Parts: sequence; C-alpha cells; structure tokens
Amino acid sequence: MSGTLFGLGIGPGDPDLITLKALKILQKATVIAYPAPDKGDSLARSIVESHLPGNQEEIIIRTPMVAGNTPAHDVYDEYAVVIEDHLEEGRDVAVLCEGDPFFYGSFMYIFERLAHRYDSEIIPGVSSLMACAAQANFPLASRKDILTVLPGPLGEDELERRLADTDAAAIMKVGRHLDKIVRVLKKLDLTEKAIYVEHATMTNTKTLTIAELEKAKAPYFSMILVQKRGEAWV
Repeated sequence: MSGTLFGLGIGPGDPDLITLKALKILQKATVIAYPAPDKGDSLARSIVESHLPGNQEEIIIRTPMVAGNTPAHDVYDEYAVVIEDHLEEGRDVAVLCEGDPFFYGSFMYIFERLAHRYDSEIIPGVSSLMACAAQANFPLASRKDILTVLPGPLGEDELERRLADTDAAAIMKVGRHLDKIVRVLKKLDLTEKAIYVEHATMTNTKTLTIAELEKAKAPYFSMILVQKRGEAWV
C-alpha cells in the first residue's frame, strides 16, 4: 500500500500558528520535504524546527529564486520522483509550505505531478495575508467590500488599473518592486490609506507607513495592505 502525500500549511512564521491538525501530521509523517533556496537554510523548516520529533527523513527541495511566471519545472520534476519513491514504499510524505499550500504555495507543483496517482490531503494554513492584517491591526474588508490580491511583479499600468478598481487590496511579494508600488499609491492618492508589513509574526517583523517606507528596502516576504476608506469599519 502506498503512502499519503500531505500538503502541510505551516503558517506565516510563528511556530505557534501551525494548526493542531498540521502539527499531528508533521510529527507522525515518516518523511518531510520542504523548499529551500539554492544556497542557505529553509524558512519552512525553521518554522517547524521546534516541533520536529527528530527521527524523520528529510528532503530539501532546493529551488533557485528566479524572476518570471514559470516555476522551475525541472526542479519539481526531480523532487517529485524522489517523493514518489517514498510513497511507493508506503511512507507518508509531508511537504511543508509557508502560509497555505494553495495560496501562492510551491506545493501545488508537487501536487500537480503526484496527486493523480497517490492519496493526497491538503492541510490549510494561516496565510501571510491574514497574518499581515493582524500584525498591522489593519482590518482589510467589511460588508460588500471587494478585496483584491495583487502580485508585486505586475506591470505598473496593470497594478494601477487594478488598484483603482477595488475597495481594498493586498500587494504581495513587494521586494524589488517597492519603488514602483509606491509610485502607483502616490498617483492614486492612497499612501495615507496603506500600510507596509514585512516578516509578519516572525521575530524580525516590521510595520511601517508608506512615508516611513520610502527610505527602506523591502524583502521578498513583505506586503502592502490598502483600504480605500482608511478604516474598514467606516
């Protein structure tokens, strides 16, 4: 009998924000797999490190961080085979994903390759979107508000158009796109109705106004939240 493939949402960074269900699977799975940059440590593993029982086989999915719309197909092809070998031997494999597996999560590329042949279960996690709103004490939407999630790499004109056509927004993956995003916010007169958050729920978290942000550098794990009324309850 083959093993089960788990997509494990482990939350935005605080180890206490992993769900009870995810924790039980994490500690029971024979094998855990997690993404990591081509060099350096894995953020996903660091989030769950204090919860690990210490007797599991680990698969490090090293993925180069490159710009573009296409995932590293050869990387996911390679590691899908490694994971498949364990599943064939009857071992459960828990693939860790920061935030939620199906909300911009890299797990979906493993899922695409294996879920049609093996039992799989997705465990949702606290997403970075919710974590940033909570970290900043910034309610995003209420009543009939339309909330739009926008990737920072969008072109400037497209970003402006979509921000103009919504009530509230979360701009993700700010990073090197910070200057462009700030320009659009200024053009739409939204700088006073936005807040910036990086590394939400982690020990190095930071929350800034857009005015404070102009002299800062944004990491990949950062987000700008916008509510056009300024306060969602108004």
